[in-house]
Order: sequence, then C-alpha cells, then structure tokens
Amino acid sequence: MYDLLLTGGTVLDPSLGLNGINDVAVEDGKIARIAPSIPAEEAKQVIEVKGKVVCPGLIDLHTHIYSGVNGNGVVADLGGVRAGVTTMVDAGSAGCDTFGGFPEHIVPNNETEIICFLHICRTGLATSPDIFSPSSIDLDRTIQVALEHPGLIAGIKARMVSPALEIMGMEMPQMAKRAARDAGIKLMVHIGDTEKRYDANVIRELLPIMEPGDIVTHFFTANPGGVLDSNKKLVPEAKEANDRGVWLDTAHGRMNFSFDTGQRILDQGIAPHCISTDLTVPGRARTVHSMTEMMTRFLAMDFTLAQVVTMCTLNPAKAVGVDERLGTLEVGRQADISVLEVREGDWVVYDVLASPKKVNKAVIPILTVKRGKVFEAGWGPRPWGWEPDPA
Repeated sequence: MYDLLLTGGTVLDPSLGLNGINDVAVEDGKIARIAPSIPAEEAKQVIEVKGKVVCPGLIDLHTHIYSGVNGNGVVADLGGVRAGVTTMVDAGSAGCDTFGGFPEHIVPNNETEIICFLHICRTGLATSPDIFSPSSIDLDRTIQVALEHPGLIAGIKARMVSPALEIMGMEMPQMAKRAARDAGIKLMVHIGDTEKRYDANVIRELLPIMEPGDIVTHFFTANPGGVLDSNKKLVPEAKEANDRGVWLDTAHGRMNFSFDTGQRILDQGIAPHCISTDLTVPGRARTVHSMTEMMTRFLAMDFTLAQVVTMCTLNPAKAVGVDERLGTLEVGRQADISVLEVREGDWVVYDVLASPKKVNKAVIPILTVKRGKVFEAGWGPRPWGWEPDPA
C-alpha cells in the first residue's frame, strides 16, 4: 500500500516530458508510481490536488539561511517546505571558521534539505565587509573543511565585490577556484559590485577561469561587473562560458536583478539556466518575497511555465550535482514534490530598481512533499499572503 497519493493534479515534469493530468503515489519516501488514475484505496493518505500543478520539488540555488548566526539569515523552513521549496542551497553564509553551526544546528532543525557553498572568506558573511585583508582567507583550512563535509558542502563561493577586489584583485577568485579544484567541488561566483566601485571589465578576467559545472550567480545584475559592457553589449566571455557548460543563475536578492538587463541579455542570445531568490530576512520582506514570486516574475518576462519549472528543478539539481535523486519525479527517486497553483488575476511585479512588469498569472505554493512527508504552505511573506502586488 502506498503511503501517499496525490490525485487529479496536472503533473508537469520537463525531465520526463510530462504535462497532463496524473496521480502520483509515494512509498517509503520515494516516487512509487505516476499514472492517470490510481485507486484511492491503494493509499494510506490521499490528497486531492485537482486544478493544481504537481512538479518536482523546487530547488532554490541561492539563499542565506544561517539563521541565528548571521543577522540576515532566514529560517530555512520558512523559505523552504512552508513556501513550496524542498531544497535550499546556502550561497556562502559561512566560511571555514564559522561553518560548524550548519551541521550542528541548522541542518538538524529544519525539514528542508540544505546544501551549502563555503565562502572563501574565513568568516563568511558574519562580517561586513567579508574580505577586508589577505588574512581573511585561509586556503588550506577552507579546503579541509570542504573535504570534511562531503554531500553537505557542494562548492566554494566567491563574491566579486568591493573592497575584496581592491585589496586582492583577481587573486581572490583564483584562490576560490583553487580551493574548489582541490576539494573536488564547484565554484560559485557572485558578479556585480553593489558598491559600484571596481572596474566593470573585471568580468572579462573572471569568466575564463570558470570551468564546466561552475556557477555564475546574479546573471541579470545591473551593477558594474555584470555580463553587459558599457554599451549594453554582452561580453564575448559570457557566451564562451555558456558554451562550455558554466551554469547561469539569476539570483534576485535586494540589489542584483534588473528586468532591463535581463531582457538585453536574452535579446543577445543567452538565457539563464536557473532561477533563485538570494533570500535574506530583509529581502523576503522587501524585494524577493518568495521562490514562487521569482517564478511569477519570469512568467512576466514571457518564459513558459515549463521553462520556469525546469529552471527551478532539473537545472539546479544538475548545477549542485544532486540530479541522481532530485529535480525529477522519476519512479524510484526521492519523493520531493511541489504542489503549486497558477492563479489568474492582475498583478504587477518589480525588479530591484522598482521597474514594473504586469502579469496575469501568479504562482502560489499550496503544499510541499519532502522525502514523502507533507507540509502545507504557510501564510506567505506579504500581509495578504503569496500573491504579488495588485496591478
């Protein structure tokens, strides 16, 4: 007998080519069967999801969830299983000196699955600025900590921001790349200087050091150091990086997502692979709100729902190297499922520059299944819940 049966929903799984009415059965924390009609008496728990979209569990590739250690860290389950997201990737909240709290306190106290990128700075984002001298980096210790936590630490994070680049120049991301190589993991690099101080052409030096499987995050940033030059033309190194298999992630955040920049990049022939939030406490309240609102913003940019789901499931699973169990509803895989509503109405969504876009469909989380366990979505980050601003 199945442990759980989701009935009557529209199963949308680009990895399997599914987009139609199907039931989904779960047993022992794994996907057991997908079929148009599975008898309810074959399951211990049955949940009717007619009119809803059933897709692989959403994966947020860029978040900050070091709650209780870093002041801006969100409680993982708040942005995770209570928000339609099954897996959250922390993008460098901790460095080698501060990482110990993740396995001791964050991972055991959340139902949301957590994967980490280790900041090349020893203290991660517990200090601001993160890198303030060459002694802010301990390369050997960074590699050691990464090797001590296989599975939990998926990569090394570097931030191309002031004053780190003014102090260390390209030596900083090169050290991060060395740490990633020596630990056998990936490199994630934040592009776009929110202080607007460093040379915008540094992107042309950065991208060539990135190898297939590495991740560029904040791909749609309008800040100096993004992939558009001063004439709003895509730097050739960006296309070269895309062609050789570097993952491109949009990571909204409080200061690094522009509709105009994104459209110019799209018009010049490159699309991002992944959508993520760069979720923080103030970001959740002011600019980001939720992963599902990020999906709505891409619907406003004329992406299809299937494209958006791919960028939130299969692609981020591949980007962090967990696609052997996540990012798909394939039978036998981990039962991570997001049940969403695509609600019709009139809304307006904004980027970090307060540029608006009207949208008539909004993605709303309904419930999350993590390893077979069911979680209802919470109220949402806005006073009225999950919907964007009224048009």
